Amino acid sequence: MIIVKVLKISYHPSTRSYFILLKDKEGDDCISLSVGSSEAQSIALALESIEEKRPMTHDLICHLLSEIGFTIKRVRITELKDGVFYSVIDLESKKYGKYNIDSRPSDAIAISLREKAPILIADDLIKNPSLQTDTLSKSKNTINSKNILNKLKIRLKNAVKNEKYEVAAEIRDKIKKIES
Repeated sequence: MIIVKVLKISYHPSTRSYFILLKDKEGDDCISLSVGSSEAQSIALALESIEEKRPMTHDLICHLLSEIGFTIKRVRITELKDGVFYSVIDLESKKYGKYNIDSRPSDAIAISLREKAPILIADDLIKNPSLQTDTLSKSKNTINSKNILNKLKIRLKNAVKNEKYEVAAEIRDKIKKIES
C-alpha cells in the first residue's frame, strides 16, 4: 500500500463529473477517482478546514465513532472491480477491538481528512498505467472555490466579531491563497 494525499478536486464540465486527484506522497504517481458532487463538496470543506454551523454527514460519522471510543487508523483504497473502486476504513477501539468497514472511497477520504488519518492505495492501482493521471491536466478546475471563499469570508467576519484574531488571521491567509 502507498500513502497518498488529496492533491486537487476537479470538475469536468464536459462530463459533468467531479474527480479527486490522489498523489503518491513519496513519488510522482497520481490517480483520479470519480466522486459525487456532495462528496466532492465535503472533501473540499475538509481540505480547507471549513466547519459548518451544523455537522455534515461525514462530521456526524466522525463524532459518532469518537463518542463510542473508536479511532480511525487509516483508509485503504484496495481494488478496482468492474470500474468501481473499493475501500476500507480501519477502526480501532480499546473496548471493541479492530474493525475494517467497507466504504466508498469518496466517503472514506472525506472521513480520513477530518480525522487526519492516512489514506493508502494499493500499489497495483496507483502504478497501473491505464489508471494513472497527468497531474497538470486533471488539476485545472478546482471545485466550488467561489462557495468556499464565501464561507471563509463569513467565518472571517465572525472571528473578528468574536475577537478571535488568531483564527481570523488564519482564515485571511486561506482566502488570500485561494484568490491568488
